[in-house]
Amino acid sequence: QVQLVESGGGLVQAGDSLRLSCAASGRTLSAYGMGWFRQAPGKAREFVGSISLGGTRIYYADSVKGRFTISRDNAKNTVYLQMNGLQSADTAVYYCAARLGTGGTYWRPDEVQYWGQGTQVTVSS
Repeated sequence: QVQLVESGGGLVQAGDSLRLSCAASGRTLSAYGMGWFRQAPGKAREFVGSISLGGTRIYYADSVKGRFTISRDNAKNTVYLQMNGLQSADTAVYYCAARLGTGGTYWRPDEVQYWGQGTQVTVSS
């Protein structure tokens, strides 16, 4: 069992930056690919990006490519989502996700084994 806890969300203005963190406990994070999803009101949960076990391979959704950066620190059992150039369309609840043994590729929500509780990001224009 893996427990994931996100932090770092908040209210920012368009063009600002924000960094989300996801702290994992229960199992060694290095065995899991890690990812981020988001869900806006009335919309389906959307893949943001994922990172491989060692952090050497990262895959991003086109909507965030060039603006968002995923990184991980396995020694700290923590994954990060650095978000730059935020837009109102980025407003959503952001979820951390874990998937055993694979990362750095596109993930469907049903492929995720563990979810965090989510953290709200609101971007005002």
